[in-house]
Amino acid sequence: MRYSAPSILGWERPVLDWLIPVAHAQQAAQPNAFMQFIPLILLVIVFYFLLIRPQMKRNKEHKALIASLAKGDEVITSGGLAGRVVTLGEAYVGIEISDGVEVKVQKPAISSVLPKGTLKAL
Repeated sequence: MRYSAPSILGWERPVLDWLIPVAHAQQAAQPNAFMQFIPLILLVIVFYFLLIRPQMKRNKEHKALIASLAKGDEVITSGGLAGRVVTLGEAYVGIEISDGVEVKVQKPAISSVLPKGTLKAL
């Protein structure tokens, strides 16, 4: 016995005939999964070269600057204080900002070392 679909517009069509076009339909080619990640990978590479790598270089230079501090160096802190290094500790540096006025700051707060004689010009 053959089953038929209900009559539409006066004609009948077997049920299996409705499924044949679905079975023969071809799937669209799926793009490679790797191709979908290429923009994300490129974005990570751009961020690395434009943001992360320069920051790592600055950190390395700053650590070298902190390691090379010596008594008598003229420095500027990240807060803008200019002074001469009078004491060096493990984590802190004593900076003389005026005659007889010494301020203790953390070593990472030193932003730059000035050329000798710069404080006299200020």
